[in-house]
Amino acid sequence: MSNDNPDVVLRTVGLTKRYRRLLALDDLNLEVCRGQVFGFLGPNGAAKTTTIALILGLIAPTAGHVEMFGLDARRHLSEALRRTGAILETPSFYPHLSGRDNLRVWRALSNGVAGKRVDEVLDLVGLLDRGRDKVRTYSLGMKQRLGLAAALLHDPELLVLDEPTNGLDPAGMREFRGLIKGLGQMGKTVFVSSHLLSEVEQMCDHVGIVKQGRLLTQGLVATLLRRGEALEMQVTDPNRAVRVLDGLEWVNGVKRQDSRLVVEAPRERAAELSRALAEHQIYLSELRPRDTSLEEFFLEVTGKEAVQ
Repeated sequence: MSNDNPDVVLRTVGLTKRYRRLLALDDLNLEVCRGQVFGFLGPNGAAKTTTIALILGLIAPTAGHVEMFGLDARRHLSEALRRTGAILETPSFYPHLSGRDNLRVWRALSNGVAGKRVDEVLDLVGLLDRGRDKVRTYSLGMKQRLGLAAALLHDPELLVLDEPTNGLDPAGMREFRGLIKGLGQMGKTVFVSSHLLSEVEQMCDHVGIVKQGRLLTQGLVATLLRRGEALEMQVTDPNRAVRVLDGLEWVNGVKRQDSRLVVEAPRERAAELSRALAEHQIYLSELRPRDTSLEEFFLEVTGKEAVQ
């Protein structure tokens, strides 16, 4: 089956992986479109790395298949991988060579990469001024950026990154996050796995959430977060207010949080909430939208499983 939508760069169709009795990945159906920074989010052990290994053809699926650039990877894997760059775990380099010389080694292993491309990717990842320094003097964050430079040498259309910010300090995470967002703005398609909610929320525009090898949901981050849109308020009589608000058909729920009420209702109906309460002589002292974080959404769809 080929992909009829030219904007879909990466697609998995019923992708399944079983290791004897262990079902590691169960019927995964994902779509990643051109120019998206797609976060593949889940706790450790959720089969994120297994999924990436299947996408890159490092292991064979038990069932289902992968399509890249509209090509069935079962028959066109080499062609698809020529248009793909990847970072798996911490990249390995020759520590006694400079960053630039390490990239020259990578370039020699790649067909058709011009010599000037080495300095172009060093500049892109912010290492041009350290390109002559030996890699053994690099911090972990710099090594990760050098790994990204190596993955970008052949100017791939798709980047596949497995937990790229693991082990980085906050400054290194911020730098790497900025690089990934910048690549998306350049039109690159990026598929990045992570168990770090805050990183995904700040770096990705689309997300797929996986738990125990099963995809729970996927979509635009902003759209997913609006599913749980709510209004937060303080009122003169909270107990009666709960009863009034529960009686409105378009209110999906009301929760007490200390002296505040959290009302699951569309934000554009805030005036109607105020009017309904005023009709019962209950008055607002505060009313504001309550933003749902990706962490709250994640905990909701995964059944309260903790993730960092």
